[in-house]
Amino acid sequence: MVNETTLAFAGFTMILLFMYLIMSKRMSAMNALILIPVIFAIGVGFYDTRLGAMMMAGVIKVAPTGIMICFAILFFGIMIDAGLFDPVIEKILKAVHGDPMKVCVGTALLAAFISLDGDGSTTYLVTCSAMLAVHRRLGIIPIILPALAVLENSVMNIIPWGGPTSRVLASLEVESSQVFLPMIPCMVVGTLFVCFMGYLWGLNERNRIGIIDFTHDGRHAVVSGDAEADKLKRPEKIWFNFALTALLMFCLIMETLPLAILFIIGTAFALLINYKNKDQQARICANGANAMPVISMVFAAGIFMGILSGTKMVDAMSKIIVAAVPETMGPHFPLITALISLPGTFFMTNDAFYFGVLPVLTKAAAIYGIPAAEMGRAALIGQGAHLLSPLVPSTFLLVGLNKVELGDLQKFALIPAICISLLWLATSIVLGHIRI
Repeated sequence: MVNETTLAFAGFTMILLFMYLIMSKRMSAMNALILIPVIFAIGVGFYDTRLGAMMMAGVIKVAPTGIMICFAILFFGIMIDAGLFDPVIEKILKAVHGDPMKVCVGTALLAAFISLDGDGSTTYLVTCSAMLAVHRRLGIIPIILPALAVLENSVMNIIPWGGPTSRVLASLEVESSQVFLPMIPCMVVGTLFVCFMGYLWGLNERNRIGIIDFTHDGRHAVVSGDAEADKLKRPEKIWFNFALTALLMFCLIMETLPLAILFIIGTAFALLINYKNKDQQARICANGANAMPVISMVFAAGIFMGILSGTKMVDAMSKIIVAAVPETMGPHFPLITALISLPGTFFMTNDAFYFGVLPVLTKAAAIYGIPAAEMGRAALIGQGAHLLSPLVPSTFLLVGLNKVELGDLQKFALIPAICISLLWLATSIVLGHIRI
């Protein structure tokens, strides 16, 4: 039986090694997600049938996400092919007057608005569908769009119906008003910071490529100019497509059916409305090629998480974190929890941290008269960088949509993401919502 210290060391080392390999581009993310945990699991003694069971359990857990992403990419790909977003893109191009700075700030604001639904995948799909063509048209470096999307989604992800806060409320049995309302100023500060980063990055791009004029003879230039793409446009059906997309978004927010099922049905209607039978298969093949790299990454992440959980590495890691807090620091538990939550929610899943580590910390803090709600607020501070973790399936959707590498996104956006958490912490301390 492997002791907990060994398992914790293996877990932390495995994640750090994974990050090093993909950020240095010595290994592809998919291969690293599959092979690194397998090697570590065998190394700590899990080389029998248990290993396969762990991997399958992880794959099954992410299967609904993988299916949802597959059909979501197909749905939005068909809508892009049919030209649903062309009028939006044209209006955006006209409004920003070819200014990369305005485009970047606008991207951050759009991501903030879309993130209100609480689902990261939806935020990335809608934001990238609307803005990717604009960024490409202006020649903005590809990493900026996903960076702004993931940073702003990190800020908005702590709304009560989002994943992290709902887990905090469930694990500590506290009210939403006690945890979320004091975090609203943090969300405002975080959004302003992301817009500021968009301003800085956009200003750099403006200096690099200038302001591009897309008008000609008083009329705004077309987005594509691609003859093959133009054949796929269905301008006469734009209102049908808009109604279908709006209905789908409404059903997503209301959770009328599981997300995967909604996108499966939506994709079927999208094909039926826009293309004849002989053309439907071609659209599936074309957009399916975009979906496959993302889906394979999600299932690879399932193997990573399955091994991390099945070997009990994640449990051992949580105990190490809790044990690292000296008893003399008891009165400062909220501050400690806030600082721990940054690496904690990066190296662990939200479930592992909020259901495993947080209750233990909160029970210890109660001895010093620290309320559970304050500990809950402190535990949310680390969410600034959580979405850049390799354990978040929707992040692979984001990098897949933008055709960038996860390691590149982490290198570009990790420092700003950490700054979001630090700004949240400073704001909470100043307002008295977290004691020091």
